[in-house]
Amino acid sequence: MKVRTGALDDVPAVLDFWREAAEGTDRHDSADKVTALVTRDPEALLLAELDGVLVGTLIAGWDGWRAHLYRLAVHPAHRRKGVATTLLAAAETRFAAFGAFRADAMVLHDNTLAHHAWAAAGYTRQAEWGRWVKPLP
Repeated sequence: MKVRTGALDDVPAVLDFWREAAEGTDRHDSADKVTALVTRDPEALLLAELDGVLVGTLIAGWDGWRAHLYRLAVHPAHRRKGVATTLLAAAETRFAAFGAFRADAMVLHDNTLAHHAWAAAGYTRQAEWGRWVKPLP
């Protein structure tokens, strides 16, 4: 398995992949938004490939203060084969280079399959924090 950073020419494939492999794909994903991510932080979008085929994604965002993880998605045919573990290790290495002391992950409450994967990777749910959101126009 190879992990590499996503490039602008990967955007269409990543969007197609998320529709097939990711939960909660109603989050207004668009080519413009993924392009903006890759343009702003070229090392944030991590792609796992097996024999040249995309099998997993993870956004490892660093804002200069916090390390954030989004869009951990593994193709259903490749789950439980170490894809998520490999992507998380690459993200954690990236964050360590910045001096980050903790990473947080956005995980849907109803995505219980993901809960098991995050727990197996050593992540725990923080009961004392809640996410507050406001839709923007």
